[in-house]
Amino acid sequence: MSTRTLRVNELIQRELSDILRKQYKEEAIAITITGVQVTPDLHEGKVFIAVTGEEEDEVKCLRWLKHNSKDFRFELGRRIVLKHMPAFIYLLDTSTARGNRILGVLDDIAQADKARAAAKESSEPSSKPQE
Repeated sequence: MSTRTLRVNELIQRELSDILRKQYKEEAIAITITGVQVTPDLHEGKVFIAVTGEEEDEVKCLRWLKHNSKDFRFELGRRIVLKHMPAFIYLLDTSTARGNRILGVLDDIAQADKARAAAKESSEPSSKPQE
């Protein structure tokens, strides 16, 4: 990916977050823009979001974002000068949930190792002589 594309990704992420924070305070309170990926020709892009709350909140927020996507694109066009303003699709960022699941599995493994080590120590006879 070129440095120009990376800069455009970061700029769109920053501006879109600002639009949500300033113009749509109530509706977007639980939404965090975690990343943006645009194609090199700037015709299409993906916006990754994280939503605080339950699964039904995620569905409602995605539906709301898709419904208002034209307004966001228009406002981004006013703020950012690009030859083409990408058409965005909004996707849930599942990396946080996946990371939490991996951390949970690692914690389970660590607890199992501690339990196995404790059981091994208690089953071995003491090597100290008794007085």
